[in-house]
Amino acid sequence: MFDSLNNISPLDGRYAKDVQKLSNYFSEAALIRYRLQIEIDYLIALGDEKMILDLEPIHKSDKAKLRKIYTSFGENEARRVKAIETATNHDVKAVEYYIRERLDKMNKKRLFPWVHFALTSEDVNNLSYSLMWQSAVIDVYIPDLSTLIKKLKRESKIFSTVPMLAMTHGQSATPTTFGKELAVFTKRLTRQIGQLKTHKLLGKFGGTTGTWAAHQLAYPKMDWPAFARGFIRRVGLEPNLVTTQIEPHDSIVESYHILMRINTILIDLCRDLWSYISREIIQQKKIPGEIGSSTMPHKINPIHFENAEGNLGIANALLNHLSNKLPISRMQRDLTNSTTLRNQGVVMGHSFLAVQNILKGLRRIIPNKVKMEHELNNHWEVLAEAVQIILRKAGAPDAYEQLKQMTRGEIVTQDTLRKFVTHLRIPKEDKDLLHRLTPADYIGIAPKLVDQI
Repeated sequence: MFDSLNNISPLDGRYAKDVQKLSNYFSEAALIRYRLQIEIDYLIALGDEKMILDLEPIHKSDKAKLRKIYTSFGENEARRVKAIETATNHDVKAVEYYIRERLDKMNKKRLFPWVHFALTSEDVNNLSYSLMWQSAVIDVYIPDLSTLIKKLKRESKIFSTVPMLAMTHGQSATPTTFGKELAVFTKRLTRQIGQLKTHKLLGKFGGTTGTWAAHQLAYPKMDWPAFARGFIRRVGLEPNLVTTQIEPHDSIVESYHILMRINTILIDLCRDLWSYISREIIQQKKIPGEIGSSTMPHKINPIHFENAEGNLGIANALLNHLSNKLPISRMQRDLTNSTTLRNQGVVMGHSFLAVQNILKGLRRIIPNKVKMEHELNNHWEVLAEAVQIILRKAGAPDAYEQLKQMTRGEIVTQDTLRKFVTHLRIPKEDKDLLHRLTPADYIGIAPKLVDQI
């Protein structure tokens, strides 16, 4: 029996349950349903157009029946369309013939000529693929990414005052707080999701080479661009009236670029959290029965962040290809865009799966405050900046050089630093301030910065 164990793609195999909700947007059946929606709504729009005298207005009750063709579309109906396609060897034409079958059962043969009237397949496809992407982004991806952002924001506030050693170039820098570092990612992701929410996808509806030639020939007095503009907006997209046979895909590529930036930010997050776990300043909660290493019983591997990073990399590689390929077409049309667009679901699947894994990872991590404190206490050199700033304030022309000589290549302890401060020619209140200062205290306004997200 052929089941998920035999599927080639891990999205349809190992991770099928995790991405199942996306099938309603990116499966072959979903693509057929979107095509049906465009064809049916276009037919209804033609019936509403007063300039088209040869088509009798479609009654309100019949409109409801027509829309039911795609609203009640299921697996059996999809199989019928695919069966028709075996004869037509053309997927969009199969949709047209399927609609005719349904019209025949409704005793509406008079509508046959008006199904796919003056359209090219790409008029249907470009709107379908854009609606597919837009709907999945709005209905599935954004809600889950929003949950992730809310989780990060919450953790940022909870741990806003928890000091930790910051690293630049992989070396001890100055202290920060765990909450502030999470806040950085929260802020970055919030900005990108805002762009994703407001981005508008374009659609075209201008016939074989974008000239409305067939439309204009049939009904020369009708304002076809105005009709297209209204129709495209009604289905939920913005019109692009100046195109070739295909919509140039610039707007959908812009959406891909936003997702790529989100994915890149999430890769950055995963790697930082992985490093914190490696340094043991972050712990992972134990799950009863879970195996970390198959041979090292003590380990809890950061599998969720690693899984996410891998999936994000695959998604971005595909997004990069889609972004480079889709805006390019030989002359007025070739079929490379069709093959490429069918991978939108793969892209979203890997991106969505990554978000799910990051959420799982975040839910099981907690700061190891003891380790954080221990790490800070082993790096008193991080207060070198604080000391030299006070020296500069006091007018010392060689403040940086003094601290460089004292710290670089040397083991700096609390004792050695305080001895150094004791001999400085600075006001007593400044000296007292530096004597009281610890690495854990040197966090600036980090907690207040968290309030900015």
